[in-house]
Amino acid sequence: MLKTSNTEWLQIGFRSIALPLQGTICVSNGGYHVSTSIPCKPLSALAIAHEIAAGTLSPVEALKLGEGAISAYEDQIHAFTARPDTMQPAKGLLSGIAVGIKDIFDTADMPTRHGSPIYQDNQPPADAAIVTQLKNVGATIAGKTVTTEYAWFQPGPTRNPHNLNHTPGGSSSGSAAGVAAGFFPAAIGSQTGGSVLRPAAFCGVAGYKPSFRLFPTIGMKHFAWSLDTPGVFAASVADAAFVAAACSGRDLAVNERTQTPPVIGIYRGSADDQMDNDMANAIDQMAKRAKAWGAAVRTIAGPDAVEAARNAHGPIQDYEARIALAHELRTAPDQLSPNLRAYLEQAEAITPDTYDAARRTANKARKASHDLFQTCDVLLMPSAPGAAAASLETTGDSVFNRMWTLLGVPAINVPGMVDKDGMPLGLQLVARFGRDRKLLQAAHWLETRINRDQ
Repeated sequence: MLKTSNTEWLQIGFRSIALPLQGTICVSNGGYHVSTSIPCKPLSALAIAHEIAAGTLSPVEALKLGEGAISAYEDQIHAFTARPDTMQPAKGLLSGIAVGIKDIFDTADMPTRHGSPIYQDNQPPADAAIVTQLKNVGATIAGKTVTTEYAWFQPGPTRNPHNLNHTPGGSSSGSAAGVAAGFFPAAIGSQTGGSVLRPAAFCGVAGYKPSFRLFPTIGMKHFAWSLDTPGVFAASVADAAFVAAACSGRDLAVNERTQTPPVIGIYRGSADDQMDNDMANAIDQMAKRAKAWGAAVRTIAGPDAVEAARNAHGPIQDYEARIALAHELRTAPDQLSPNLRAYLEQAEAITPDTYDAARRTANKARKASHDLFQTCDVLLMPSAPGAAAASLETTGDSVFNRMWTLLGVPAINVPGMVDKDGMPLGLQLVARFGRDRKLLQAAHWLETRINRDQ
């Protein structure tokens, strides 16, 4: 099943509400509860750049493209924590491209609050390195986007544009939802467990987590410094690759003219039993369709040395988070959410020896992961166990992302599939460390064929 943007109108009393075809109406406490969505019309960064280059769109006009959607839907989506008074274009490859910045990255002209009241009045004196990189190539900052508390699991106010009663994922919730809603064509987020892949999957956009340390983390609020990885959200894989290439100065842009079928390995690991039926069917369906499209497809069983990294992620994250947020826990414990405070206090039980043992396991897994790609270009697996949960009290499960984040390999969410209720399902592709361009090219190949067959 592939996604549709069709809507129908339903009259309730004297108010007309635009509902998606998959929308439901429930009677609750004598009244109506409507499962609503907004028209998701993401802006293409690549198309905007092409129009600016052709002279059919000015950078000033390009920066205004999201204004209508923001005016109409921000009060429902809650993607922003701060916005500039005006947006002015600059010269460069990303001239006219508005970029949302997750609110754990410092910005010199807007507050950086980390999703916490502790930093309510925090105004950094300088931009984070990745923000400066974006500005240096002409990007304009559209605003700061909602993060969960310190990029942990405590949900923020953001809602999923595809259904306002469903989680947008986290922790980069505002970045993913803002791209999906058409507020801005690109956004920066970060991933410690699954905080790029999962919200991208839930919101139906591309989410690219580069190889570890490909993007700088200077000026970023860390949760776990061995894991934290900046990432890019955009409407499509090609858009994400374009923005990442411009920002980093690396050869990451996909080539539209020389698309060759990749060799795809269907990864089978110990977490597979956590897929719901829709996701399991989507993986099986995609394996068959990829073969029909000309790709070589094979099954790759996760070796024990790699799978061991699943259990190493937790101790490493917990130990480092306890240190990274030690100041906040010591000086303002009452301003932490009860859940985060309890988590940090429990993390005190992680000893240096336990941490070091987990690091050794991770190092062995990284070396063993090279062999996964001897017979394939990329691995295919879920971005999340299923579609976004019908809840605003959770951000979802990162079980299919954490291991790959720990290994430091590049990963991307490929959008285009939906579940039986029409909610986005994300397919995750993973490549060998440092093979980011190969990953992006394979993901683009897959995405274009998914879209072609809609």
